[in-house]
Amino acid sequence: MKTEMFSSLKVVHGVAVRSALSIAVSIAVATSFAAAPAEALAKTTTTKTAKKSAAKAEPARVAKTTLKAPKPAKAAKVAAADDDEDAPRASRKRRVSYRMEPHARRAGVHAVAFQPRATSVGQAFGLRDTPDSLALRSSVAYVVDQNTSETLFDKNSRAVVPIASITKLMTAMVVLDSHMPLTDEINVTDEDRDYEKFTGSRLAVGSVLNREDMLHIALMASENRAAAALSRFYPGGRPAFIAAMNAKAKSLGMTDTHFENSTGLTSLNVSSARDLVKMVNAAYQYPLIRKFSTDRSYDVFTGKRNIAYNSTNALIRNASWDIGLQKTGFINEAGECLVMQANVNGRPVVIVLLDSYGKYSRFADAGRLRSFLDTLGEPHIMSADMGSGANP
Repeated sequence: MKTEMFSSLKVVHGVAVRSALSIAVSIAVATSFAAAPAEALAKTTTTKTAKKSAAKAEPARVAKTTLKAPKPAKAAKVAAADDDEDAPRASRKRRVSYRMEPHARRAGVHAVAFQPRATSVGQAFGLRDTPDSLALRSSVAYVVDQNTSETLFDKNSRAVVPIASITKLMTAMVVLDSHMPLTDEINVTDEDRDYEKFTGSRLAVGSVLNREDMLHIALMASENRAAAALSRFYPGGRPAFIAAMNAKAKSLGMTDTHFENSTGLTSLNVSSARDLVKMVNAAYQYPLIRKFSTDRSYDVFTGKRNIAYNSTNALIRNASWDIGLQKTGFINEAGECLVMQANVNGRPVVIVLLDSYGKYSRFADAGRLRSFLDTLGEPHIMSADMGSGANP
């Protein structure tokens, strides 16, 4: 009997298992302490088991446990939508999970560490605490009749906050105002990478597109490197382009607005909902901006490969909406943003939603506003600062 229990085959098997276990534990411990936050480590538990025989009970033994090594986290892609999406959402929340499994049992103990999304400017100033009758998840909401400029809904419309890729509407106007040939080819270089947010892009360095295609994907798909390249291929270069953006804003009476780049990947690009209505109305006068911003999809050839882009606005694919112009945006400081010109029951309106929280909340808020407009009686003024005129 003893010979069978401790045969050479089982001895070899036992040695192999113990060796593999030892190596796995060593790798797991090294990986955990090198790559994971200390508080993310799972708390280990021990299980005492007792064996009883007919003669006497043996002392309890601590069950052996194995620590499964987590897969190494993928390194952040360097040069995360509106946007922006604008920027990829991977930077918002990271989750690390470790499992402790007792020997011969499948049950495990989990410990999860979360990194919450950074606080937006609107949230920091308490704008999200402003109540409104529609229970919107946007800190700022502003709706006006495009023909009469009548205010139909107002929630914090004077607040000056980051606007993310809503910026690209101004970028497009400056490009078209320059009257530079849309057929000119523009190449993407390292200068067009995002060195502030370190977001990625499908438009690789070395890609070559004409100015029209760059403008198209910047408006429809919020392609950041396209917007960056457009500002670089401007008389006087990027500094002159940014100066032209701010001059255009001033000429439109956008007194709450300032631009620092052409993409919106900075919290220094700021505006108010009231100013953005002016910008949307101005952009609406450009047929190409209306067309490009409302396309559902568009394919480009970069000189190396074809890339299929889709609109960042889910409402564009909704047949119940009649949208004449739109732009989305997102960075952590701005939250989820959306501006649109749309016809509701035959009435042209401009809708501005800023600092919304939740991936689809801005689109849901737009739906709530449309339902409100369908049964509109008296205008709803819900702004916390309507009387003071002060900006947070």
